[in-house]
Amino acid sequence: MEAMEIDSQNILQRKQATYTSMDDTFEIHKETYRGQQYSQIYYTRLHLMRTLLYSLAPNWKPHLPVCTILELEKDRECIVVGTLYKHMKLKPCILDEYSKERSVTPLVKPHNFMHPDDTLVLEDDSGRVKLSGNVLLPSIYVTGVVVALLGKETDAGDFLVQDVLEAGLPPQIEHPLKSGEDKHVVFVSGLSVGGSTSNPLQFQLLIDHITGHLGDEKEQGIAAEIVHVVLAGNSVEFPRGLLNGQNLASKDQSRLSEPIKELDIFLTQVAASLPLDIMPGSDDPANFSLPQQPLNRCLFPGSSAYNTFRSCTNPHCFEVDNIRFLGTSGQNIDDLEKYSEAKDKLEFMERTLRWRHLAPTTPNTLGSEGQLVRLICIPKFCDTGVAVVLNLRNLECHTLSFGTEFGS
Repeated sequence: MEAMEIDSQNILQRKQATYTSMDDTFEIHKETYRGQQYSQIYYTRLHLMRTLLYSLAPNWKPHLPVCTILELEKDRECIVVGTLYKHMKLKPCILDEYSKERSVTPLVKPHNFMHPDDTLVLEDDSGRVKLSGNVLLPSIYVTGVVVALLGKETDAGDFLVQDVLEAGLPPQIEHPLKSGEDKHVVFVSGLSVGGSTSNPLQFQLLIDHITGHLGDEKEQGIAAEIVHVVLAGNSVEFPRGLLNGQNLASKDQSRLSEPIKELDIFLTQVAASLPLDIMPGSDDPANFSLPQQPLNRCLFPGSSAYNTFRSCTNPHCFEVDNIRFLGTSGQNIDDLEKYSEAKDKLEFMERTLRWRHLAPTTPNTLGSEGQLVRLICIPKFCDTGVAVVLNLRNLECHTLSFGTEFGS
């Protein structure tokens, strides 16, 4: 057996690490759709985040009253807590597809729907009010963010924002960064096995490196410090045109399964040596909307035979040696890029922390200052041949790059 051969050759004295999955927050069991759409999600988020922001308001602006939107009075300064809604002129509307008259909305770049005329509205249980002023920029915020705003109602009926308080980082477990031992977690995203840009040789070189089958004694020593591997979504790419809702011929069914089979062969080599987490992405055979559920283990008969193989949710939350990881396959950041602006994707990720959108635990207090967070944006491996390595000792990152071009 190929897997047994790999085991017999793996002579590295690999370091070990503790692992705890926290994906139960994102797992869907017997939930049923009751017709409420998203209203219940918004209500629950507002209720929880409002409790948090109310507890922070006395330290933020201790002498100002907190009121609801219905209780606003003209020219009276106060604090109001609610959910932001962003009116976007260029936001696509599914009803336009069925409209008899085509929309007169100008053509826009497909990656972003921002417009200078976008406005923000704040709403709570009692009502909604249009926001004005230069403090809260529509280009930065998106629908669904819960904030506390300081300001006053104007003659026009708007709420003039003078300051804003976001939820901020949640309480943090104590970082065990006192150990002098180096341990590494490897992140790979966008393998796109089966796609036109996929390079199997690059992926094989990565596998050989992290499993200790490539390089000299020094490089093998570094490989022995790798304690975990995470595949962060979009691991396969199916031939376009096959998934069109039609019944597939037998030859097309075979073509559809080939990328999964090829991926399983690769993953079996990893799982034979290392703990491996695989997350679904937008291109993988999983449910489309977040939270995406784990890829079915029957898709990976080779790698799933190892207890080191874990099929995980997206978002994915886990701890390695008491270092907590929380990540997605990128859909949330891609959406932020469509509906707001930033200098790079890391800034979008930072905003999700400040807004506390991805926090898996119920928010109640802000906690102590000085939280330490490492943000990692993983490039597409099929395009770059780059994987990211995190050192658990100090949270420092470096890249592994594998090129396969040869000079003439």
